[in-house]
Amino acid sequence: MRRTRFDADHCPIARATDLLADWWTPLVLREAFTGTRRFADFEANLDIPKAVLSARLSRLCDEGLLRREPYQDNPVRHEYRLTDKGRALWDVLAAMWRWGTDWCWPAGEGPVIALESRATGQVVRPVVVDEATGERLDIRSIRIGSNPNPHVR
Repeated sequence: MRRTRFDADHCPIARATDLLADWWTPLVLREAFTGTRRFADFEANLDIPKAVLSARLSRLCDEGLLRREPYQDNPVRHEYRLTDKGRALWDVLAAMWRWGTDWCWPAGEGPVIALESRATGQVVRPVVVDEATGERLDIRSIRIGSNPNPHVR
């Protein structure tokens, strides 16, 4: 069955969904954010089929989120490193982490792992804020409108 592509849609959520909306891609990226770089380590940490992992890593490289760098010559082997574009996706994964923590366990329970500040060791609870004001985003106070300058990010 062929899936519907959204990579040319006008909506940013649709385009991001086109890239991220299979269950392995966010997990591959989570591993990259925690320092996993080599194919065998991704495979072992995720218990993912080789063909699936190869396809996901290739797509992430093609999309510019990861780059392949050789670490061995004979035989040639590569490791995968996050690019600036890939590191920028952390905000999305952090928001998923927060939502999953808050809503994917029964009441009174939660995950046995947490995000922690390297500096303080305290648990970090991500929120999404407006870059200009620093205010937490609330869907009740925003709307989707036309972009006055679609050529500027």
